[in-house]
This record gives sequence, structure tokens and C-alpha cells, in this order.
Amino acid sequence: MNTPLLVAERLSCAVAERVLFDDLNLVVAPSDLVEVRGPNGSGKSTLLRCLAGLLAPQRGRVRRGGAIDYVGHKSGVCERLTAVENLRWLARLRGDPPRRPSLDAAIRRVGLGGSGHDPCAALSAGQIRRVALARLPLGAGSVWLLDEPLTALDAAAEQLLRGMVAEHRVRGGAVVCATHRPLYDSRAAGESNAAPAHRTLRLGA
Repeated sequence: MNTPLLVAERLSCAVAERVLFDDLNLVVAPSDLVEVRGPNGSGKSTLLRCLAGLLAPQRGRVRRGGAIDYVGHKSGVCERLTAVENLRWLARLRGDPPRRPSLDAAIRRVGLGGSGHDPCAALSAGQIRRVALARLPLGAGSVWLLDEPLTALDAAAEQLLRGMVAEHRVRGGAVVCATHRPLYDSRAAGESNAAPAHRTLRLGA
């Protein structure tokens, strides 16, 4: 049996005395894809922040068996910097030597091309979202936590992200995403022979 990458045990969280989720259990194994669904305000983003260690639940605990890469609903991109400069800053923050070839490859991977050297303030919302997603292949996270990752992406970028998710799962990584729209792509999973461990976790039901 695969050792879990992430385990949430009996998590409970409330905001302004309103309980978002209570006694929630989740086990994420290698190659899993968990889509967290629910109406706005049901606690999807709060759950991801708890899993990432950015927010402490009222009760319960989270055990992490590997590194986490988190991309929130907000891009986390500094608009005064270029896309490449943003990625270089992140690499330094992680203690990795910033390697120009790998940074350029990450920019090309998400389809930014020459725009990777423009200030992010000059980019569209969709391009800034691509900059945020370009961080994922550079990271060492075995678990990707993605909050509404399809926001502001066009059809080509959506398919690109689904392919990145499928590749990550083939390598034994796992993904937990809060989304209103399906991230799972059965064609990408089938072509890549990814494990069929795809499920939905519903909040606010």
C-alpha cells in the first residue's frame, strides 16, 4: 500500500461562529486527484489553507508526508517584476540556486513565450495566472494544493494545466484542488497511464 502524502484527521473549522466543516477526514495517496466542490463560502479555500499549514483548524490535525506547493485563489505574483524575476525570487526563497535555463523552460511550458520578460503589470489576468502556475513544475512539492486553478485561463491554458496535473500524477505526485469546474481529464490520464484515483470531496452539502 502506498504511504499517504497528506492526511487530515477530524478537521473542524468555523468562521464567525459559522461551522464550515466538522470532523473532516481526508487521505491523499500518491497519484491521487481530489476535487473539492461546494458553493461559495462553503470552506473550500479554508480547507486548502489548513492543508497547506497556513491556517490552524479549530480541531483535528494534518500530517504531511512530503513537500507542499500551494497556489491560492490570488496569484501571489509581484506585478513590478517580470515572470522570470518572480520565478527567480521564488527559487531563492526555497533555497534553490536560480537557474536561468530552467526558469525559461518553465515560462515556455505555460505558453508565455517572450512575455516572460515583460513586467507582470503589463500582462493580462490570464497571463498572470499562467505565471502563478509556472511555479509548480519548478517546485519540489509532492502535493499540489490549487485554489480555483482554472480561473481566468482560456481553453488552451486549461488543457495545458490538465496535462501538467496528469504528468505530476504519473510521477507519483498528488493534487487537491478547490474548483467549480472539473480539472480531471480522462483523456490526459489515459494517455499518460496515470492512476485512476480521482474523487470528489463535497463541502456545504
